[in-house]
Amino acid sequence: MSEVLDAWPVLPVMLISGLADSYQRWCNWVAALESEHYHRICEIRISGMTHLRWGGFIAAMKKPFPELTHLEVSVYVYRFVEPVLPDSFLGGSAPRLRELTLRSTPFPSIPKLLLSANGLVKLTLLDIPDSGYISPDAMATALTVMTRLKTLDLQFRSPRSLSDSTSRPLPPPTRFVLPALTELRFRGVYEYLEDLLARIDAPFLYHLHIIFFTNPNLDFPQLRRLISNAGDFKEFDHGGVLILHSSIQLSLYPKTEEVNHRTLLKLQIDCGGLDRQLSSLAHVCSSSLPLTGISTLEVLEIREYDYITSLFWKDDMDNAQWMELLDQFTALKNLYLTRGVTHRVFRALQGLSGERATEVLPALRNLFVRTPSLEPAQEAIRSFVAARRLSGRPVAIDHWRI
Repeated sequence: MSEVLDAWPVLPVMLISGLADSYQRWCNWVAALESEHYHRICEIRISGMTHLRWGGFIAAMKKPFPELTHLEVSVYVYRFVEPVLPDSFLGGSAPRLRELTLRSTPFPSIPKLLLSANGLVKLTLLDIPDSGYISPDAMATALTVMTRLKTLDLQFRSPRSLSDSTSRPLPPPTRFVLPALTELRFRGVYEYLEDLLARIDAPFLYHLHIIFFTNPNLDFPQLRRLISNAGDFKEFDHGGVLILHSSIQLSLYPKTEEVNHRTLLKLQIDCGGLDRQLSSLAHVCSSSLPLTGISTLEVLEIREYDYITSLFWKDDMDNAQWMELLDQFTALKNLYLTRGVTHRVFRALQGLSGERATEVLPALRNLFVRTPSLEPAQEAIRSFVAARRLSGRPVAIDHWRI
């Protein structure tokens, strides 16, 4: 490999390796890391690292790589063996690093490395195992040097209990501003996110994707503050609810979108059972995370992941849980329902009587359903439609054509 590099012009070197690489190719790859030309390496991407290849990789990566700007390491966990990045990785310093991606890779000394990587533009830590846990305080401290950071993606593998709130360090009196941060993704427990956001602010954020492991029953003052202070999170006019097998997801989109980016707020809650999913999302919308966008939303799509999934929903579920969710959307004009959702929503609406039929979704004008025939749908909601017509707020039913 060294002979090959000797024959090349003095140009930056990119090394890319995958799980399907042969043993000989892997040996050549490691040889390039160990060669006298390692200082020319600007990009390292390795996916599906096995524990059998880990030793050679780590031995070659104990020194600083002065030109390294992009690093991606994805570990293939075999029989619960988790290779750990040692303190000596990259010599403990990466001043020119712009993008760092680690997947399933415990790295106890990562806060120290991040403090040296003040040029980072994108930081992605995926499937963080419990052994690679980074405290919110340590992560916030590392972020204080990242004035160029545009994308932050933190995703933990499983819920991890934080210490008791009385023993956690108090957030600083002033927050550090991340002036370039535009995209934030997080997967974990809501206490972690709240502790982290208490220490930072991102006024130019326009893409926010949050996944909570469990049903969040508490308030979110820091997340609410972050959304309120972000300039691009104004009023939303269309959104979608996606019901998955063990989670529910809400996506909101604003009335206007810049050409150069797509503003999005996405919140997902991992919890089993449709009843818990609906109640959890309604709670977040109404009390834990009040958003001006919920009350101004004019178009909403409610989908199930697939029709087969909806067949396993309990038919005896209380209609009040659907009403609890629908009550949040007071400005909704157009509601779109997939086939599995239609039956349950219509049954809940049909059960309304008197003034209650006009209080739910008071601005609703059109119901679009994805069903083979409109007649069964119209019959299933006949009394609700009649009540709305008598109140002077008629609702039409039509096919959802895609």
